[in-house]
Amino acid sequence: MADWFHESVVETHRLPLFCFFVALIVAFVFTRINVRLIRSRVRWFGNVSVGEMHIHHVVFGVILMLLGGVASLIVSGISTGWYAFTAAVFGVGSALVLDEFALILHVRDVYWSQEGRTSVDAVFVAVAATGLLLFGLRPLGWGESDGTPEGRWLAAGFLMVNLLFAVTTLLKGKIWSGLLGLFLPPVVYVGAVRLARPGSPWARWFYAESARRPKPRRMARAVHREERWRRPAIRMKIAFQEFVSGRHDLPAPHRNSRRRQG
Repeated sequence: MADWFHESVVETHRLPLFCFFVALIVAFVFTRINVRLIRSRVRWFGNVSVGEMHIHHVVFGVILMLLGGVASLIVSGISTGWYAFTAAVFGVGSALVLDEFALILHVRDVYWSQEGRTSVDAVFVAVAATGLLLFGLRPLGWGESDGTPEGRWLAAGFLMVNLLFAVTTLLKGKIWSGLLGLFLPPVVYVGAVRLARPGSPWARWFYAESARRPKPRRMARAVHREERWRRPAIRMKIAFQEFVSGRHDLPAPHRNSRRRQG
């Protein structure tokens, strides 16, 4: 195990990325345990407040991201160990910020509402993308050329084609396929040619009655697939999210009582 870690992580200069990855996961899990204990009103867990003002943990996340990011610029060429440490600090800050991503997106406290699941999605995306980078995968095949001018042009063309397929897949409402396909291009090839989800921009532009050339049969097929395949998968995803991060459809505690997170 130690030999594998040294060969796959240290010698490939991915130790800072590995430390970021581990810190992101650990900090997110610890944060969710903490806020769930606060929500359960465990006596020795409480919020951080200054007077009457509750300090959300996204504030501490921004501070840690700034400290870790700036420090990494200073020590990256000096010490690999310190560079890895600053990457871990950045990972902790990223976890705190992403855990309240929904609050930033909606500009209001939606932490325990259904909109709050966006935060968990953001963390899952960050973990998945970092994990793929850690395994050496490059987005859209970036940098895969033989160094010759022809090879660079071919690589650039390959990148643009993959980007086009990825954008098409995302416009069809297939978020996870589009993001995964950034690292595994065949996924977006399939996603781009299959039917769009019924609520996606692509469906509104090309399938719906308001489109220039409506395609009611395709819309009907898209709705059928959504109800038969997509919604059960979404329910499974939500069940897993709630196992990790807690329920997001419960009424929030009273405003005058302990609110929820540090």
